[in-house]
Amino acid sequence: MLTLKLKRIMKIGMFTASFGVASTSIVMSSSAQLDSFETVDIAPRAFAYRMAGDFSQAGRPVDAPLVAVTRTSVLHIMKQQVTAAEYDRCVAEARCMARSPLEGFDPNLPAVQVSWQDATAYATWLSTKTGETWRLPTDEEWVFAAGSRFHDDALSVATSRDPSVLWLARYEKESEQETLDQRPRPTGAFGANEYGLLDLSGNVWEWTNTCFVRQSLDAKGRPASASTANCGVRVVEGEHRTFVTDFIRDARGGGCAVGKPPSNLGFRLVRED
Repeated sequence: MLTLKLKRIMKIGMFTASFGVASTSIVMSSSAQLDSFETVDIAPRAFAYRMAGDFSQAGRPVDAPLVAVTRTSVLHIMKQQVTAAEYDRCVAEARCMARSPLEGFDPNLPAVQVSWQDATAYATWLSTKTGETWRLPTDEEWVFAAGSRFHDDALSVATSRDPSVLWLARYEKESEQETLDQRPRPTGAFGANEYGLLDLSGNVWEWTNTCFVRQSLDAKGRPASASTANCGVRVVEGEHRTFVTDFIRDARGGGCAVGKPPSNLGFRLVRED
């Protein structure tokens, strides 16, 4: 078996300790069977993070707490979403399940109609092929990398013991957002954020590794009890944050736990040091 080794062949820009500064690196396989995977290295910084999950206070549903987070290590994350051609190499080796066929679909477009289970299988396959450790980002890491492209899902509406009030408010807020063409677009069609990552919050939502949690808060908004996690449902980020069952490939047909369902489900990976 041919041993594949990744080596860094290019470094663009200088790493600096200044918060928020990112550099770009390209990790390329020594085999033609694997494409290059360009990553963006995002320097440590402090940022505000809206926690993901279902939170209640005195029995009433409320917005998730907004907490201050300081990341102390560099995040290495793919510059673009994994493409259909890249994903299908895993399928060809029988390590990933085939995607649902789309009429006239360009293999160089982002891989869509993939579940969290599919994305995780691909990360495992890629790690084995390259000798590197690749995985889905946590929701906190995704928000850190997204920067200004993160859409805060706080509603700031009057609380009610009826959870449907909050659900309806969320659906109305998300429905008011600009409706994008649901067809996957070429890489870069939705531009880059301030760190150079492409197509964040476009029409392809991205899986994260974060489980859906429920937690009650005290009168000061602090956790009043241990959280209850449901890892059969994962956090998905895009035009808005939502929660999708981990085996769902097309949330428009069901499996979206909250709000307006994503148009497409895709992913990008983080590389660990």
